[in-house]
Amino acid sequence: MADNDRGHAVLARNSLGVAGVVFLVLAAVAPLTGIVVIAAIGIALGNGAGMVGAFMIVTVALLLFAVGYARMSREVVSAGGFYAYTVKGLGRPAGVAAGYVALLGYNFFVAGAVGTSGFFMQSIIASLTGWNVHWFVWSLVSAAAAFLLSRQGIDFSAKVLGVSLILEVSILLVFDFSVLSSTGFSFDVFSPSTVFSGAVGVALLFAANAFVGFEATGLFSEEARNPLKTIPRATYTAIVFIGAFAAFTTWAIVSATGTAQAQATAVDHLASGDLVFSLSQHYLGPVLTDAMMVLLLISLFAALMALHNSATRYLFSLGRARILPRRLSATRANGVPQFASAVQLIFATVVAGSFAAAGLDPIASLIPSMTGFGTLAILALQMLAALAIVVFFRRRKDPRVLSTLVAPGLGLAGLTLIVILAVVNFPVLAGSDAPVIALLPALLPLAVVGGVVAAAALKRRNPAAYAGLSADIEGRSAAGTAEPEAGHATEAAEVSE
Repeated sequence: MADNDRGHAVLARNSLGVAGVVFLVLAAVAPLTGIVVIAAIGIALGNGAGMVGAFMIVTVALLLFAVGYARMSREVVSAGGFYAYTVKGLGRPAGVAAGYVALLGYNFFVAGAVGTSGFFMQSIIASLTGWNVHWFVWSLVSAAAAFLLSRQGIDFSAKVLGVSLILEVSILLVFDFSVLSSTGFSFDVFSPSTVFSGAVGVALLFAANAFVGFEATGLFSEEARNPLKTIPRATYTAIVFIGAFAAFTTWAIVSATGTAQAQATAVDHLASGDLVFSLSQHYLGPVLTDAMMVLLLISLFAALMALHNSATRYLFSLGRARILPRRLSATRANGVPQFASAVQLIFATVVAGSFAAAGLDPIASLIPSMTGFGTLAILALQMLAALAIVVFFRRRKDPRVLSTLVAPGLGLAGLTLIVILAVVNFPVLAGSDAPVIALLPALLPLAVVGGVVAAAALKRRNPAAYAGLSADIEGRSAAGTAEPEAGHATEAAEVSE
């Protein structure tokens, strides 16, 4: 193996603190993109001004889930994220199935992110400079830049994404306080008749969409300093920040439009997607609005880079466990999964390129279908992990019932409801009622079946590797902490066949 491959199957340890993990996660969430795109759609197609309340409801549901997630993160330290959690709680076949669902969700999401970055680069750069280049050319530029920057190491990625996050949050806060000072905020948004008006189910679905990416905290546990403390803190910080920021900025938007007129105004701007920019012209002026448009490009690239890092770590982990080709676990000397990174971005650009070759409009086809299905898959993955967490602690008969059963059980119920809403309203989520798009959710049960079959094949072909799936998941001792608490069953007994 070449010198720069010396770190084969070993990620960069002790590289990330709480802030680094939070930056990686929030960059994937992309606050500016979430407001410009997701919140605006939720206002238009959901419950109008009640979208503020929808963000708050989803925040509470995810915080309940996070209670169990935080407990589980003290038992599992693995780049496999929710795949590892599911192995630990539901057994190896279910874990491999979760890994396949994760691969579908993140890889499709990155394909959508590649197209999103390219589309908005074309439109915004053309608007500001008059230089009009085909969107897929910009997609290739974005993908190449993400690959080159990610090769510099996860700590470098965290710093780059941290700068992007600060810039995009800052411009939105300037807008928020400009609305507050000149117009004021309306408290009608908290009225039950407002929150539960219109298509509240669709509103909850899009609110949940804005949180996609927070679950990636666990993916970076092997690269975190003191992961048993860092990952829970980063998870709570990410959820609270996303929920509070999205609710506050959406409150500013609907107050600026007027709560009674918010939905109609958002519908008027739905096709052009410029609701936030049109309000910014009034409250911030043309210069800062142009700055916001440029920062949107930075936000989109940051999201692409962060989602790519997450997808790469699933490929790395499944390669290390020999569920996928072991070559995917090859790392550079700085701990970057270089082969998995290349494979992931090649897949994403090929998918985006197929839409370009067919002459399809990215904003009407590629972006909504890929990000819509990616959202559904990641929500399903969160639901599986929530179930695994509850089952894991019940098997142990853990006495901390409130934090290991009640709170995560309520979180599981909330996530299950959101997944059902996503399936039922998938044409809305994907932005298309085309028959081929409507069939995309069928890939999820196929992935589950494929994962179970792959687990059975691995057990027959390589029993040692199959038995080692649970050993690939590091626990307390690997994280440099004390031995497991007395009375806990051994890990071998915790993981079913």
